[in-house]
Amino acid sequence: MRVLPQDLTPGLARAGRALAQVNSLIIAEDAGLTRQQVRDFEKRVGRLTLEEKACLYKTLENYGVAFIAEDENYGYGVRKRHNASKTRQLKRWEDEGGPGGEDDI
Repeated sequence: MRVLPQDLTPGLARAGRALAQVNSLIIAEDAGLTRQQVRDFEKRVGRLTLEEKACLYKTLENYGVAFIAEDENYGYGVRKRHNASKTRQLKRWEDEGGPGGEDDI
């Protein structure tokens, strides 16, 4: 089972952003939200529409966050999509220069 965008909770969003090591301004800009919207959602003082949650969810996924669904033994959570070795390899490729392109990472 998979965590869907509508299931995105403030805790998952905050944990995902921390795991990706990206500040709220960058995540907000990439998701088409304001920094305050992201901060308020993470602090549980603001709400996001389903469309805004989907944008935030997709942005976090683009930063390498994988969402883990709850099952009968464990609760939901987040993890990195790639292990440390793969992440270093991707970083090395990105640092090689040349024009940037779209990717699914």
